Amino acid sequence: MMNTDLRPLLDSMESSLKLRCQASAEKRAREAEKEQKEFKEKLMRAAAGKTELDIAASRVKGKSDAVQRDQLTCLMMAGF
Repeated sequence: MMNTDLRPLLDSMESSLKLRCQASAEKRAREAEKEQKEFKEKLMRAAAGKTELDIAASRVKGKSDAVQRDQLTCLMMAGF
């Protein structure tokens, strides 16, 4: 008799626990998706920043090489 009286309560508790677990799993999935999206955005920004740094370094190196070339040309023309 007591067993049948507690059955609805146990079913309700089980259902509540399942819903909480499901909600928790969905929340973790949303957070993981958000973190993955943020990571990809940071990675893209870092890649863009690296590309910009590489371009700037290339420009500086090119200008430095041009200065050295011009100096060498001037020395050669002066007869040194």
